[in-house]
Amino acid sequence: MTDRPRLLLLDGHSLAYRAFYALPVENFSTTSGRPTNVVYGFANMLANVLRDERPTHAAVAFDVSRRTFRTEAFPGYKAGRSRSPEGFGEQLAVLDDLLAAMNIATVRAPGYEADDVIATLAARAEAAGHGVLIVTGDRDALQLVKDDVTVLYFYRTASEMVRYTPALVQEKYGLTPAQYPDFAALRGDPSDNLPGIPGIGEKTAARWIREYGSLDALVERAHEVTGKAGERLRAALDSVLLNRRLTELVRDLDLPAGLDDLRRRPYDQAALTALLDDLEFRNPSLRQRLFAADPGGGRPAGARATLKGRGLGPGELAGWLAARPAGLIGMAADHTWERGAGRIGRIALAAPDGHAASFEPAALTAADERAFAGWLRDPGRPKALHDVKSLLRVLPEHGWTLDGVASDTAMAAYLLLPGLAAYGVADLAARHLGRRPSAEGAAGTMLRAGAVLDLAGRLAPELTAAGMDTVMDEVELPLSALLARAERTGVHVDGDLLRELERRFAAGMDRAADEAAAIAGRRFNPGSTKQLQEVLFGELDLPRTKKIKSGYSTDLDALTWLAGRTGHELPRILLRHRDQARLRATVTGLIREIGRDGRIHTTFQQTVAATGRLTSADPNLQVIPVRTPEGRRIRRAFRPGEGFESLMTADYGQLELRVMAHLSQDPTLLAAFASGEDLHTTTAAQVFGVPPDAVTPDMRRRIKAMSYGLAYGLSAFGLAKRLGVPISEARPLMDAYFARLGGVRDYLDHVVAEARVTGYTRTLLGRRRYLPHLSSDDRRRREAAERMALNAPVQGSAADIVKIAMLRVDGALRAAGLRSRLLLQVHDEIVLEVAPGERDRVAGLVRAEMTAAYPLAVGLDAAIGCGPDWDAAAH
Repeated sequence: MTDRPRLLLLDGHSLAYRAFYALPVENFSTTSGRPTNVVYGFANMLANVLRDERPTHAAVAFDVSRRTFRTEAFPGYKAGRSRSPEGFGEQLAVLDDLLAAMNIATVRAPGYEADDVIATLAARAEAAGHGVLIVTGDRDALQLVKDDVTVLYFYRTASEMVRYTPALVQEKYGLTPAQYPDFAALRGDPSDNLPGIPGIGEKTAARWIREYGSLDALVERAHEVTGKAGERLRAALDSVLLNRRLTELVRDLDLPAGLDDLRRRPYDQAALTALLDDLEFRNPSLRQRLFAADPGGGRPAGARATLKGRGLGPGELAGWLAARPAGLIGMAADHTWERGAGRIGRIALAAPDGHAASFEPAALTAADERAFAGWLRDPGRPKALHDVKSLLRVLPEHGWTLDGVASDTAMAAYLLLPGLAAYGVADLAARHLGRRPSAEGAAGTMLRAGAVLDLAGRLAPELTAAGMDTVMDEVELPLSALLARAERTGVHVDGDLLRELERRFAAGMDRAADEAAAIAGRRFNPGSTKQLQEVLFGELDLPRTKKIKSGYSTDLDALTWLAGRTGHELPRILLRHRDQARLRATVTGLIREIGRDGRIHTTFQQTVAATGRLTSADPNLQVIPVRTPEGRRIRRAFRPGEGFESLMTADYGQLELRVMAHLSQDPTLLAAFASGEDLHTTTAAQVFGVPPDAVTPDMRRRIKAMSYGLAYGLSAFGLAKRLGVPISEARPLMDAYFARLGGVRDYLDHVVAEARVTGYTRTLLGRRRYLPHLSSDDRRRREAAERMALNAPVQGSAADIVKIAMLRVDGALRAAGLRSRLLLQVHDEIVLEVAPGERDRVAGLVRAEMTAAYPLAVGLDAAIGCGPDWDAAAH
């Protein structure tokens, strides 16, 4: 690697179009429906190029409009191109934001194209002795190739890049780069609407330029070209010469940016992190690659710029701890956790006096270990950590306990801004502190500890101002300790039964594939979208579904629609195959996660769902079906472990509807709950104006769908889809429902109106959900924010109540000295492992604590079941 400057030039529009068509927009959009495929693809390509090429200077050139000097010379120039596809133009402005946050210059020249800007900057850089790299998907740039100018040409995606040097241009076309525009003038370019010579292909055009040396020489001696080819050439000379004028790139534009303006500068870390969060880019690899290319290196700035850190040797930790003044200390740890086992490799501490230290637990002396263990469990020594649950999960491996946690910076950031794409220390430090600790080893751990300390100082006042101290101190932090214990404990499973089910579901897939082949008249892969399209819409000519990039959709909704619309057997068989495949994948994932102790140790996630609900991963236990016989077979594999006699399940009845009744104070809902009768039957009787005993099953079904949909911001379209009826039938049902439940209607209207003023909604405990897009000019984003505003208080309050119930149940079990323990939380259900002889006492305790979790106007109701496995424990 030399110290020679290297200028990276990118054709913004060209690469943006390639990103748009390479990444299906249906797979790349935010929860509010905002398309992000262009920005994601562009950012991914940019991150790779910056990493691989390490330029000292960079710029992205964009077109200004389609009106240029070329359209003035030839009005038909690019006339055949269609308008930009929907969702493309709005993302170009976001690319400007991305590049601004990365401090990469963007350059435009009215009346000219991005290619001309690139040609001019390349010429300047070459003259100044810079190496030049041009990234584009436009072949016209090949004329710029020289010994010091390389074109990185992208075909479809960032992984299909060709590096054009003079030698490669010569090899591919048999021409020099300087001859390329002469060749292109003869060949024409359909994408630019530049006509070629009828009957003359690329091989002939290239041969003419090689033989005559240049287009000028060929034109001068055109009379020497014999036969039909010569006649065609002479007939097309005017258009060929025009092509040549239009193909030549301009290299002497008067641009506002000089080479010094293109020198790479450190990122605006906070702005880039906020943008990636807003776009919901959760891919950690993309973030890591983007930030790894920061010329500033993410070096610490501000309060921790002068961090005095050192690695401690044996016998030094006790003295270091004793020398630190009273006050909050930030802590970071490098640790592992897999299938119920974990270990800490390195710990770092950062103190308010600017001193930091790192050490390895395995290297501690007995005196150091006693001093550190005492500091950890001392409630009078306040500590700031990041994702405290992950540390609590592994501390017992070393025989340590933790107390005095004053701040969990991951949880604080989540409460303040739920729904961010990432809550890592580096991401939050970039957003809130303007720096990104990215060093490796002991130095990196100490920088993270310093960032945790500074984040705690920054976030704590904001949390207090938002009134969420109670949620943090009385719900989330205690819950972290409970969840850490549950994760360490895990839940016992029958591995043999799971493997038997895996074989059963695989056989079900095979049977469905055989039946599908018999109907189609040939074998095909039911898991292949392309083959499904060929069979369904080609060979069988079934009605077309939603149009997607590759043809017509074959997703779950599409197959369900086809089955109902046509009555054809094949879509139903394909749905069965897909169901068996999903079940098999679920079971395979469970088998993979069984630990040496025969138990599955899921990871509960507190900072994923924006509403406050817990999620689970590795494996995700919330995807195990409960309403189908096959799903219940999987639950039968979850059984009590050695020393326990049964599993117990407990969940709330109609929790979200009870929360809705409490929040709205709607008389009809309150009366329905107070009556003790079936809620949906009582409500249906009100809505349809009939006696309760005249309510039909279909009436009840419709009202149930309507009632539960309220917690999700259900629209008439959504209700129609749930019920399988036209919108014209669903809308009157909604009108009738709200006419009878006016309190619900008024409450929902009030929630959205208030959130427009404050910018957020609140749960019963004060948990906020910020919704900045409620005032957006973009209808899709605004309507998505309105749906979130409708469901956040209800779902969030229900989530808070479940968390409080878990804490109460766990606390009561421990206070009573019982061995029974809480294992899982799935949606509104908790699962416990019951010790011999404790069943009745545990059931009474669980019911008492769950029903007392929060004083709702309509009370809380908990259903409890017990049995030898998870399915048998259902109630």
